[in-house]
Amino acid sequence: MNTLGNVEPIVKSSLKDLYALLKPRVMWLAVFTAAVGIMIAPNQNSFFLSLIILLCISIGAGAAGALNMWWDKEIDNLMERTSGRPLPSEKISSDDAFVFGFSLSIFSVMFLGLVSNWLAAFLLGVTIFFYLVIYSIFLKKTTPQNIVIGGAAGAMPPLIGWVATTGTISAEPLLLFLFIFFWTPPHFWSLAIITKDDYAKANIPMFPVLYGVEKTRKLILLYSVILTVCSQIIAFTEIGGPLFFLLSNVLNAVLLLSAVRLFRIHKNGEYEREKRFFKYTILYLFLYFGFLVISNFFKTFSADIPLNWPNLF
Repeated sequence: MNTLGNVEPIVKSSLKDLYALLKPRVMWLAVFTAAVGIMIAPNQNSFFLSLIILLCISIGAGAAGALNMWWDKEIDNLMERTSGRPLPSEKISSDDAFVFGFSLSIFSVMFLGLVSNWLAAFLLGVTIFFYLVIYSIFLKKTTPQNIVIGGAAGAMPPLIGWVATTGTISAEPLLLFLFIFFWTPPHFWSLAIITKDDYAKANIPMFPVLYGVEKTRKLILLYSVILTVCSQIIAFTEIGGPLFFLLSNVLNAVLLLSAVRLFRIHKNGEYEREKRFFKYTILYLFLYFGFLVISNFFKTFSADIPLNWPNLF
């Protein structure tokens, strides 16, 4: 009997389920924004140390996702969109998910403190705690502002990456934190409109469930305007510049146009524009942070050329 042949599929399946427990899409978004925070920080570590720092942040982000899934098992079981996750589908037990997430949390925070600095480790620990306790346990089922306040956890990675590299907190990473903080509501509210019946079934007080689609569209437009203002402020800091100002404004123009088109819809349907808006917000975030890297790369090679670009900070 080929015992190894029987074991191999089980091991592969278990690893796949554990990886799914990390919420990989959210984790990789955190990794990307943290990497940008590391790359544009004024003080640079070695490439190897930067990779280790990024690994710690990614493990911490995955640990937060695992603990969130552990707590949200019953909610995920009620929602069609999340019913296939490892816990509601009983591929992983609740106890195993908690031990897995808690162990990764401790490891990521302690290792980041040892290889970088304890301020960065503290911020990573606060992020995990905030996502599990403040957002998942207290906010998610109690207030329609859950995603607004809870979005603070998802906004932390570039700040952590910057602090892990420089050892200090300054205006630039705080503005990047605010940028993602204001990006989060329009991104998730567009998804909440599409899946509002799912949220209603799970008794989650998302804004479209309590106040309707039209009011949510108005809020999406409002937060999109605030987001573009924050974007412009970043352009006038040390990490911004004229090239970044031009590139980011192209993104902002498309974002605002899309939000206005949502606002002008007077009937509910298949929510095709919400689907397109949701996808665009993901592209918007990746391109925005990508343009930050490109802009800072070019500034490195044109440092002797005076551009007379005003900096606010």
